[in-house]
Amino acid sequence: MNYAYNWLMIIHDSTRTQDKVLKKATNLTLNTEVLAEAKKLGINISKACDAFLESLVRQEKERLWKLENADFIASYNKTIEDESLPLDSWRTF
Repeated sequence: MNYAYNWLMIIHDSTRTQDKVLKKATNLTLNTEVLAEAKKLGINISKACDAFLESLVRQEKERLWKLENADFIASYNKTIEDESLPLDSWRTF
């Protein structure tokens, strides 16, 4: 189990702030067939691209964070394996 990663991500997530999101117009080159199908289905292209890009950025930041903190995570997990979790003996589940 990756205890250190979960603990640090909770701290990282809790420090985020929800600022007003600014939008910027941009040009995209998209597959014409997929674009036509999306329009037929009533899919908002801007929202779909924005949501997908946001997801990709989040995934890449998470991947980089894991790489940057790999030594600490491994060390912390080793400590937990060797010493168990604090107060583990009083856990009822």
